[in-house]
Amino acid sequence: MIGEHRFYRDEFYRKLEEIIGIPISAVNEERHIRLQEGFGVIDFIVRAGEYTFAIEWKSSSSTDRIIPAIRHLQAAISLKKYFIPLLGVPFMGEVGRKLCEESHINWFDLSGNAYILAPGLRIQSEGKPNLFKRPGRPANLFAPKSSRLTRHFLLNPGDSYTQSELTKYTGLDKGLVSKIIRKLEESQFVTRGEKGAFRVVDPTLLLDAWYESNDFSRHRIIKGHIAARSGEQLLNKIARFFGERDIEYLATGLASAWQHTHFASFRLASLYLHSLPAGSNLEELGFVEEEVGANTWLVIPNDPGVFDGSREIDGIRCASPIQTYLDLKGHPERSKEAAEELKKQYLRWNSDDG
Repeated sequence: MIGEHRFYRDEFYRKLEEIIGIPISAVNEERHIRLQEGFGVIDFIVRAGEYTFAIEWKSSSSTDRIIPAIRHLQAAISLKKYFIPLLGVPFMGEVGRKLCEESHINWFDLSGNAYILAPGLRIQSEGKPNLFKRPGRPANLFAPKSSRLTRHFLLNPGDSYTQSELTKYTGLDKGLVSKIIRKLEESQFVTRGEKGAFRVVDPTLLLDAWYESNDFSRHRIIKGHIAARSGEQLLNKIARFFGERDIEYLATGLASAWQHTHFASFRLASLYLHSLPAGSNLEELGFVEEEVGANTWLVIPNDPGVFDGSREIDGIRCASPIQTYLDLKGHPERSKEAAEELKKQYLRWNSDDG
């Protein structure tokens, strides 16, 4: 392996032998296993006992890397039927696993997880933690500004848009829209029509990829407490207070999920605000900043796109089901159950939508 592969080479061989339980007898690192037109070359070929693995290695399981790797492996096994396709990464995320499963591609990671199925060979190992977490967060399709395109596509899954229309609707500059739409297309999240307009291919897959990379803690979160007997009373109290003072807000997380579904009662109310209200307003509201026992999160978003698609439900301004679903990942209590219910009720698109 060369380039990005070299750093992991020795660990790669050791882990693969450990997982399959068979010594590696031959390795082709010449990268000359050429595929059909348009697919380039496969990374390398490994022989272990009676098995010959065609292997693609990627330094992350982000969708923009996983999808092209899967296409390479599919091309490899169509060229040589005896090849066993195998995708390797430092750690395989949930969306990557789903993509591999749907494409019938084997995979393993250096953290010890694997799913490999071949004649006489069945290996399934999951649940091991990511041993290769890196500090910070690399630029990706779902960074705050970039995600405006994904949000727009998911809010309008049956529609097609040109790059100029996407620039207009998202408020992003032409250069960034061009860069992100190209990555979305390369990752097969969107497809280009005959007239150059783009539409989402599989809304559910795109949402799952976004959810996996979403990190609610990247927003500015001020945690505190407001006296209330229940989550519903708390939410209504805050909404009424902000409404009377023309302070734009948006309920999200557990509170918004409750408004949408009336499933999984809540104690914690999270609300997006464009800016933090004056201290006198917060004092009048009865907000006391404290993390221990907090029942209120005032959230200053890292991008105003979170307000797109919002709606009013029973007098409460709520984030869209899409934004609410994403934000539940960063919430406590019954957030996982609430997310599943929200997805069941609002985020199951028909195949004709994408």
